[in-house]
Amino acid sequence: MGFRCGIVGLPNVGKSTLFNALTETQAAQAANYPFCTIEPNVGQVGVPDERLDKIAAIAKSEKIIPTQLAFVDIAGLVKGASKGEGLGNQFLGNIREVDAIVHVLRCFEDDDIQHVANKVDPIADAEVVETELLMSDLESLEKRVPAAAKRATGGDKESKIAASVLGQAMELLREGKPARLTEPKDDEEARVFAQAQLLTAKPVLYVCNVAEEDAAEGNALSAKVFEKAAAEGAQAVVVSAAIESEIVAMAPEDRAEFLEAIGLEESGLARVIRAGYDLLKLKTFFTAGPKETRAWTFPSGSKAPQAAGEIHTDFERGFIRAETIAFDDYVTLGGESAAREAGKLRQEGKEYVVQDGDVMHFKFNV
Repeated sequence: MGFRCGIVGLPNVGKSTLFNALTETQAAQAANYPFCTIEPNVGQVGVPDERLDKIAAIAKSEKIIPTQLAFVDIAGLVKGASKGEGLGNQFLGNIREVDAIVHVLRCFEDDDIQHVANKVDPIADAEVVETELLMSDLESLEKRVPAAAKRATGGDKESKIAASVLGQAMELLREGKPARLTEPKDDEEARVFAQAQLLTAKPVLYVCNVAEEDAAEGNALSAKVFEKAAAEGAQAVVVSAAIESEIVAMAPEDRAEFLEAIGLEESGLARVIRAGYDLLKLKTFFTAGPKETRAWTFPSGSKAPQAAGEIHTDFERGFIRAETIAFDDYVTLGGESAAREAGKLRQEGKEYVVQDGDVMHFKFNV
């Protein structure tokens, strides 16, 4: 299953620079003018996980393969996008295709880089993008909800569900609140709500792009963004896109020393990737052997057959059981054989809810 995080923001906030650093490429041209990015660039990014190296060392694996997220660099948005201004229609269409929104906000002053509003105000910038997403959703629901309500009077069950849950979303939007605050009352409403693919229903991560000197602690502007995120139940991280560009240009062996010299424990990109992973409520299980140790992504709450399906659909279709070792047991005991001898290798069936860090081997028959 592929998970995609769309990087959005006003023009010239540093999102293409961030994308380039994330993917360690120059796939997205970073230039000092609006609409530099027209077609969305997509990059696959490995998710940092210290557990991989530990498992691989014990399993004596030849290769280490991390789990990945896709980051999509989406065209810069301007006010009026919901009405087709600028590249609005294309922007909104690209947003609809991602699972989460990474919203880059400019939290630095620089007279050499123009701002579309001629002032640096990350909260105002955030509201421009949010308003366009909200207006697009509201326009959609103001057509769909009355139609669903009309069909519901005729006894159509699906329409009754839609009128209820989408009606709740519409009222939130009219109050200027995102649709993700909607609270479906049961699984049926949750399913219909998800199928609506509302833009403001997507989880949001705010990335505060700061100057190099503020990379460790942030600044007054980023503090305001963190307050906003806390109030919305969203997440926020501080990154200096300029520093990240320097880091990816270095030899890998020099990066840790550079980070330590500027007072950082890890790169901002590692925080962005992990935060995106958490934002999507994703977990990781591992497979390990002499050829490779590999991390696999699965949605939190998945049962063993669904996790097996992340490797291959045949694994899910013909699932028999999963041999499972908790990460701590695998590392403490020194691998599969020792875990088996100690009684820590478990045989789990179809109802087992996979835990983050499980080291697994699936038995299947097709």
